Amino acid sequence: MTQASLRTSTLELVPLTPAHLPQEIELDSDPDVMRYLLNGRPRPLEDIVTAHHRRLSVAKDHPGFGFWAGLLDDAFVGWWLLEPSIGHDDEAEIGYRLLPAFWRRGLASEGSAELLRHAFEDLGLQRVFGTTMAVNQGSRATMSKIGLRHVRTFHEHWDEPIPGYEQGEVEYAITRDEWFARP
Repeated sequence: MTQASLRTSTLELVPLTPAHLPQEIELDSDPDVMRYLLNGRPRPLEDIVTAHHRRLSVAKDHPGFGFWAGLLDDAFVGWWLLEPSIGHDDEAEIGYRLLPAFWRRGLASEGSAELLRHAFEDLGLQRVFGTTMAVNQGSRATMSKIGLRHVRTFHEHWDEPIPGYEQGEVEYAITRDEWFARP
């Protein structure tokens, strides 16, 4: 299975391509977007290009998985990911990164819900999880909204601690059975 294009009621999720690099540069250069990643510092261009090539390789190495560019009326919203978990063939990590102009409109949840459907219905996965900093209330709310539940808090080592790091990281998850049993 190749990486499919996906659609919601308002979003088109298309496989990330080399043509999306300028939008990724805009996204990873925004201090608000990078708040919980690099303490608000833009990611260096060289790092963005390296990350872009790594993102493209996910779909090549793992058919059906990958990164999707989200489009709303042909405007780039951000990206979503469904990446296989290392050492677990039946689970994946979900994630998203949106431009601030599209925050608080339900789009992160909408795109992520479609990736959950894809994960469980199309790929037959058993578990999907996401992680974020405990202080990132927006991302936590998105994961809760799509049905993931908090399963653990853990602590990472930070070379350059970000405010709130002392509260740790959180993992949210949903299983296939939980997803199919939802109302």
